[in-house]
Amino acid sequence: MRLDSKQTAMLLVDVQERLFAHIHNHELIEKHLLVLLKGLKTLEIPILCNQQYTKGLGQTISSVHSLLGKTTIYEKCTFSCYQNSEVTEALEALHVKCVIVAGVESHVCVLQSVCDLLDAGFEVIVCADAMGSRKAYDHEMALRRMEQEGASLATTESLLFELLQSALHPQFKEVSALVKTL
Repeated sequence: MRLDSKQTAMLLVDVQERLFAHIHNHELIEKHLLVLLKGLKTLEIPILCNQQYTKGLGQTISSVHSLLGKTTIYEKCTFSCYQNSEVTEALEALHVKCVIVAGVESHVCVLQSVCDLLDAGFEVIVCADAMGSRKAYDHEMALRRMEQEGASLATTESLLFELLQSALHPQFKEVSALVKTL
C-alpha cells in the first residue's frame, strides 16, 4: 500500500493540555507532531482533531491548536475517535481510503481508534514518532498490537516524503525544509 495524498486524511487523537505533559518524551513527540501537521497542511491533507472529555483534560495543546486554525475539533467521551458519529461521518464525507493516525495515549484512545478504522475498512498508517503514552512500555506494546491488527507503522519523515512521491512535487522544498528541523 502506497500513500496517495488525494486518498488520505489524518486523525489527531487527544493531544490535550492536562494529559500531554505527562506523556513519555512529550517534547520530542510535540516536535514531530508539529512537523507532521505543518507538512500535511502544506500538502492539503484533511486533519480531524479529537479531544477526549475537554472539561477534564483541557484543550488541544497551544502549539498544535495554533496550527489547526479553523479546523473542527471533535469532542468525544468514547476512547475510540471512530465511535464518535461526527468523526465517522466526516471521514466518510472525505471519501478517503487511508488514515494517518497520531496522538495520545497510544495504548488507549489511539489503539482503539486504529482498531475501529481497520474494522471499517480503512488502510491505517500509524505515525509512531508522533504519538505516545505515559509509560514507554505501553507505547511499545500498543505499536505491536496495532501492527498485528493490520496497521502500518511509519515515521513523520517517511510519511511526508511518501505523500510527496517525488522531488519534483511543487511543495517538495517546503516539506523538505520542515523535515530538516527534526
